[in-house]
Amino acid sequence: MYNYLVGKYYKIINYKKKRYLQKLIDQGLKLGKNVSIMDNFFFDPSHCFLITIGDDCIFAPGVRLIAHDASTVLHLGYTKIGKITIGKRCFLGDGVAVLPGVTIGDGSIIGTGSIVIKDIPAGMVAAGNPAKVICSVEEYVSKVKKMSEGKKVFGREYFIGSLTNEMREEILQSVDDSIGFIV
Repeated sequence: MYNYLVGKYYKIINYKKKRYLQKLIDQGLKLGKNVSIMDNFFFDPSHCFLITIGDDCIFAPGVRLIAHDASTVLHLGYTKIGKITIGKRCFLGDGVAVLPGVTIGDGSIIGTGSIVIKDIPAGMVAAGNPAKVICSVEEYVSKVKKMSEGKKVFGREYFIGSLTNEMREEILQSVDDSIGFIV
């Protein structure tokens, strides 16, 4: 019964998300193919026509693309606006905010909680507030690959909805003294 209800919940959420995204697209959002967008995202609905997202991107929960900045409205009577361009094959971590006038180059990774106020070149990893380039994606992937050597990489059967107590314990043991890995 639990799995049925969870499945039903996700179908409703996905339906609402698709409807909302379609509304933004109808208002000018440019959304590439095969883009994965997790829950609680915000793509500036009043200025979504200024936002372009390339193919094959992944957005973790809570990503915010904000194409306007109303901080000047009380003092100047007008708001700043700017394009936001996210290249192909980019990953934006949980809670990332991208501000007006920013381009994130193809293949870049933006770390959790980052505030992106300036352009990030293609193929770079950036993190922080404000986000700064910390290394190339190639260097980052090499580092993670080295960290995973000799460790079990848990498969899809270890996803949250199908975990047994034994599987949880196996994961806990794997991450007892370091980072673990799951597909």
